[in-house]
Amino acid sequence: MNTVHVLDHRPTVPGIAAQARGLTKVYGTGEAQVHALAGVDLTIESGRFTAIMGPSGSGKSTLMHCLAGLDQATSGDVVVGDQQLATMSDNDLTRFRRHHVGFVFQAFNLLPMLTAKQNMLLPLDLAGADPDWAWFDELVTVLALGDRLGHRPSQLSGGQQQRVAIARALISRPQIVFADEPTGNLDSRTSAEVLGFLRRSVRELGQTTVMVTHEPSAAVYADRVVVIADGRVAGQIDDPSQDDILDALRSIGG
Repeated sequence: MNTVHVLDHRPTVPGIAAQARGLTKVYGTGEAQVHALAGVDLTIESGRFTAIMGPSGSGKSTLMHCLAGLDQATSGDVVVGDQQLATMSDNDLTRFRRHHVGFVFQAFNLLPMLTAKQNMLLPLDLAGADPDWAWFDELVTVLALGDRLGHRPSQLSGGQQQRVAIARALISRPQIVFADEPTGNLDSRTSAEVLGFLRRSVRELGQTTVMVTHEPSAAVYADRVVVIADGRVAGQIDDPSQDDILDALRSIGG
């Protein structure tokens, strides 16, 4: 697949937030083996919004789970910041995710008995850390949640719930945020709103974000699209347009 390069006018060169090197993931044994990842090499740049796309069964969700420390690769290395995940125990991985990784899920995963503010602060409560109230206020302002902090999830719209989930993912200033189909349960207008906030978190707050999506209309919000096919990186598109993405997916039969 051809890689589409468009000039990036930002003055700084991004660093590296995460890397996958020779990553494989095999499920099952013998004739029932499924190679979900078949030797992935990928660099995630700091302070950028990366979308991962591919057909159903391509390995995109498996790749995200391995990068986030939610699943262990069969072979190869995952490095997030200066942490090599393959050498960590389960307890170490739990602590690593708690302090260094944020998650935004399709189903929001807010606790129904907590207010929006309490849901936002939950990662800090679990880690026994004190909030940075200036950062809290900045997130509330950027995500337009000031008048919703006392509301429980059942009192919020889908878009408001997802904004709370984004704030919860950002509150601990993680090295990297992973968003798994974050607009899958939202209508098109609300999806655009949520994606706009994710992009603002990258451009205005310097967050590194990786989003798995099957929607070209969502992927155009990213700085870069990585296309996965048959467990491998099939191509990358910088500053993507929807036509670029559709052409790339058509070229792999997606």
